[in-house]
Amino acid sequence: MIRLLFALAVAATALALPRPAAACGGFACSAAQPVVQDAEQIIFSDNGDGTVTAVIQIQYSGAAESFAWVLPVPGTPEIGVSSNLAFSRLGLQTAPQFQLTRSSEGACDTPPPFLGADAAADSAAADAGSFVDVVDSGTVGPYDYVTISLDPEAENPGDVAVDFLRDGGYDVDETARDLLGPYLASGMNLIAFRLTKNALSGSIRPIVMTYTSARATIPIRPTAMAAADEMGVRVWVLGEHRAIPANYRHVVLNLARYDWLSPAGNYNALVSAAVDEAGGRAFVTELAGARAAIMPSVFNESETLDPTRYDGIDGFELVAELVNRYGLFDGMGDALTAHLSLPEGIPVANFLSCPNCFRGDFAADAFDAFDRAGFLASVEGLVVAPLRATHELLGRRPYMTRLYTRISAEEMTVDPEFDFNPDLSDVSNRHTATQVIHCAPNRYVADAPWTVTLPDGLGTVEGQFGWPYRAAFESPPAALRIEQLGTSGPPEIVEDRTDTVRARLASDASSFRPTPGHTPGSGDPDPMDPSDPRDPDPTMSAGADDFGCGCRVGGGASGSAWVVFLATAWFWRRRRR
Repeated sequence: MIRLLFALAVAATALALPRPAAACGGFACSAAQPVVQDAEQIIFSDNGDGTVTAVIQIQYSGAAESFAWVLPVPGTPEIGVSSNLAFSRLGLQTAPQFQLTRSSEGACDTPPPFLGADAAADSAAADAGSFVDVVDSGTVGPYDYVTISLDPEAENPGDVAVDFLRDGGYDVDETARDLLGPYLASGMNLIAFRLTKNALSGSIRPIVMTYTSARATIPIRPTAMAAADEMGVRVWVLGEHRAIPANYRHVVLNLARYDWLSPAGNYNALVSAAVDEAGGRAFVTELAGARAAIMPSVFNESETLDPTRYDGIDGFELVAELVNRYGLFDGMGDALTAHLSLPEGIPVANFLSCPNCFRGDFAADAFDAFDRAGFLASVEGLVVAPLRATHELLGRRPYMTRLYTRISAEEMTVDPEFDFNPDLSDVSNRHTATQVIHCAPNRYVADAPWTVTLPDGLGTVEGQFGWPYRAAFESPPAALRIEQLGTSGPPEIVEDRTDTVRARLASDASSFRPTPGHTPGSGDPDPMDPSDPRDPDPTMSAGADDFGCGCRVGGGASGSAWVVFLATAWFWRRRRR
């Protein structure tokens, strides 16, 4: 009843607005169990006939039973569902890619087999990655997992493993350092799991809506009531030409601020900083190009359901084969429970992960009245068809643009609108830099100075132990250019910092002096220990203050990531006024 009243209240508000809206929605939250919208992803298709199709995925944190997603709709838009799997596959195929190509000049010294006893603790943490080999990683059911092996020469394998996993976002207790050590020292590997979704976090199934509209719009303002700080919003816009944020700024990232030396990078932090420099409301174009060149695919023809393939097998075998094939797809649990009552005490999630594990729990007559045709039709309609339909939607329009922003509640005062500009050039999602390590006989690779040449002719960065511009303090700006894009012609430049950034990089490079290397055979295991009288004064390194550590923030793709995204509530403007 509470959810119904909330829906009616929002509907009445929508109908009272001076501008017509095609839909709206929001989370109705419990004060005791608050829901926070973490991210939002949307696929927009300008269908070329005065209608827009939107595929909307919302990611949230909070107890699933503590909210309602309400969607009052004036008129009768076409409504359907899509698949979270479609967003995962599309995200991976179109994510920004940062590749660092390494080479060396000269010959570096070979490091000793063990870290010295007087090595600093933070040095051990910084070098953890050099002792760790990731032998497997992925997602299974509700878990992300990673399997690692450790170099047997690691002096404190428990410490190395814990530091590595914590850097990767795994919440590992301090006591694990001592408990894991003996197993790792004996040569055993380590696998770590973390929840990707459970009763307190996850993604509802994406909604598909086709409605009359002159322009795709994100109704961001209602989202402020439950948005996380720096909420990620990512959109793919399909149309005839490159899409633009019509009423938001556009920023081009300064890739000198991207941490090229870290696999995790600091991409999200870089986007947040660039957007803030543009006033808090701006998008980055992560990819723009002809669909035929990008070739996005979220459905494989081998995933087509052919009912004749299952002729002649019994009811349990039919269920088991389809669950094994589609068990991790959206909707499989709904299709299963609509046609089969599981034995008492068997959770649906457990059965979906291993149907054959429960073969003996079913009564002998459990499948006597089983509706085979109905079950097959449900799997087709709830599981396969929505994924295939999203794939077909991606193929209908000739051009795809992927845009991304990060925005907090106080900045959600203007609904982003998207239009098209046929005069703008394509944008690649691939970024490559080159690193030359300057070796010498009295240096290890780890303490040798290096030069990184940035893409797009931006210049070079000189360094030695870490990326000097990862932290924002005293760094060059995060936005290389701040622009306003129109529906024709080149960008209107609001502010161009390119010359400033190039001058800063050139000045830093000319003043950079690497710290002296170790002396082979001197017994000095840590040449950078400031308490060791054998080591040089670390303040002699020009720009030493820039070599601080910033927060590690996952990059476009988790993650995972990807790699990740968008909103809580939606208003659709039917016509541009």
